[in-house]
Amino acid sequence: MKPGTYIKSTDLLKGDYFENAIIIITEVNVKGAMGFVINRNFPRKFNELEEFRHSPAFPLYEGGPVDTEHIFVLHRRADLIPDSQLITDGIYYGGDFKETVKLINNKTLIEKDIRLIIGYCGWNESELVTEVAEGSWKVVDNYSLF
Repeated sequence: MKPGTYIKSTDLLKGDYFENAIIIITEVNVKGAMGFVINRNFPRKFNELEEFRHSPAFPLYEGGPVDTEHIFVLHRRADLIPDSQLITDGIYYGGDFKETVKLINNKTLIEKDIRLIIGYCGWNESELVTEVAEGSWKVVDNYSLF
């Protein structure tokens, strides 16, 4: 498994939090793996969060059950967002969040360029590899986040 891999839950996860989830893996190292569910809308918009009430009604996505108090950013505009980390083929993670908000507020960043995600998914050491091997997840080829 490597960053930029997309995985989809199988019927083994039916009835589970991850039922019908598609996840992009953003980090893999000796400690484990991290990724985000990318096909679930969060029930509120960006401007419905108190801190961002003066921002546009930008969509939020539910990225996973871990750390649901923070907003994470996936995008394809490293030319605009400093300190972004390349995941794969023009998809970046993170970067300067204050600059990102400013770009959203002045409508420089639009929905086809960025995903604002609440929460993430995490796996310890070989946990994800084990779950793929047991059939809970299958790797999805030719999926595109944007």
